[in-house]
Amino acid sequence: METAEFELKQWLLQLDFLRGDGLWVSEVFLIILIAVVFNFIQKRILKKLHARLEMTENPWDEALIESLAKPISAFVWLWGITIAANVIGDANNVSIFNQIVEPVRQIGVVVILTWFVLRLIVRIEHNIIKIGREKERDYDVTTVQAITKLIRVSVFITGALIMMQELGVSVSGVLAFGGIGGMAIGFAAKDLLSNFFGGLMLYLDRPFAVGDWIRSPDRNIEGTVENIGWRLTLIRTFNKRPLYVPNSTFASISVENPSRMSHRRIKETIGVRYDDGGKLNEILNDVRDMLNNHDEIDTSQTLMVNFNEFAPSSLDFFIYTFTKTTNWVKYHKVKQDVLFKILQIIEQHGAEVAFPTSTLHLNGEISQPGNVQSGAVQPAFSQTEFAQSRGGDNG
Repeated sequence: METAEFELKQWLLQLDFLRGDGLWVSEVFLIILIAVVFNFIQKRILKKLHARLEMTENPWDEALIESLAKPISAFVWLWGITIAANVIGDANNVSIFNQIVEPVRQIGVVVILTWFVLRLIVRIEHNIIKIGREKERDYDVTTVQAITKLIRVSVFITGALIMMQELGVSVSGVLAFGGIGGMAIGFAAKDLLSNFFGGLMLYLDRPFAVGDWIRSPDRNIEGTVENIGWRLTLIRTFNKRPLYVPNSTFASISVENPSRMSHRRIKETIGVRYDDGGKLNEILNDVRDMLNNHDEIDTSQTLMVNFNEFAPSSLDFFIYTFTKTTNWVKYHKVKQDVLFKILQIIEQHGAEVAFPTSTLHLNGEISQPGNVQSGAVQPAFSQTEFAQSRGGDNG
């Protein structure tokens, strides 16, 4: 930039209308005019280039051009204004201008470069997320956002250190002081740092992502993850209340992620009457065939249909199988369909699903089988028969 500035001054001195005392105003005006024209030309060039690049399938060249547009304009104006300031200082013998302009120019260049890199990182992040969502409907943007945040912070800190170096501040001294101060800050902000590193571990380990349903058997935590911040994770409970959990909590608890289950399980016990014991084997075979031929049952997983128990009022068998879907709503529809079909199979064999019954013994005799509901007992004899068994009718 200094070489360009020197050549521009030499060219300006060759112009007759700029020679003589008091004509520095025209020189400054011409420098600003050149900056305006140059800025206009570069905007038109970038605009036409961007229009052509939009027709290509590569999104990265567009990100580069979009990131360059405003920083280049800022650079042109920085160049024009600082040269004009030097001209003013030389013409009026004001040395303070030269002492101020040079550091401002150097810091301005660092700021513009940092600004350009930050804009480029943001556009790269948007492109990565856009491409990921085109490939996967439930693309996890959490990791991409975390990495780009770390990169932006690193670029910002690097730019700040370079500006301090340009201003004459000892960076090594600042870093040494930062090390000592960091220890004090670490003790004072222990919880804040633990949450920060807890969030970092969540980004790296990825036990869950935004949109996942999670629960913890150690804590009363269950709901859908809405946001993973650097200090807190926002979980929306099933009653639609927000639950804010410090990230350090996840380092000391077990977290279950049902959203990543591969299947959902159907595990049910069904009982038939003792009177239908002879039909039970055929019922089990038909239920097993029904499950093996069901479109929504994954037969590659464990599938069991077995007589399980002589229960007090029924012969119990159980079904144990897994659905292909993990969707909560669809799973219940599949389970409902399976249970209805089991009920139909039992009825097709002339059997019935059992319900609680009991048998009453009187005087060593076993009463006729009767159904007892809600604790009611059906007596084995009528009142007349019971009276005759005691020696006649006393009434």
